[in-house]
Amino acid sequence: MVRPRKNRLVQVEPRAVYFKPRGVPLRELEQVILTVDELEALRLADLEGLSHEEAGGRMGVSRATFGRIVQNARKSVGDALVNGKAVLVEGGTYEKLKAMGPIRFACKKCGRRWEVPGRGKPPDCPTCKIPGRPEEDA
Repeated sequence: MVRPRKNRLVQVEPRAVYFKPRGVPLRELEQVILTVDELEALRLADLEGLSHEEAGGRMGVSRATFGRIVQNARKSVGDALVNGKAVLVEGGTYEKLKAMGPIRFACKKCGRRWEVPGRGKPPDCPTCKIPGRPEEDA
């Protein structure tokens, strides 16, 4: 029995979902499907220039899985460009990442409050160097 696919984390949803060669009527075109997670893989690898290790971490998959995703994406796009096909961006096994705002922290000892962008391990208090905790837990 095949293991179910793990959701891939996608930061940017596509602005456009259909691309076609100019001057060819849509009814005459074959199309290839590029999944949303494959488009994200192209964005991370080719536009941001991340390594497969870094990009896989951002998408919540292993380096090897990221490599397979980006390889499939490049094959689909290459097929469309070389053979004059349309590209439809849809589907895939993915989950949209929520926008990351700053996280507020409060010191257990001195009560100082501060903000840190993103997520991760609570930083130490800038005043007394005691590990902070998120404010909603304070």
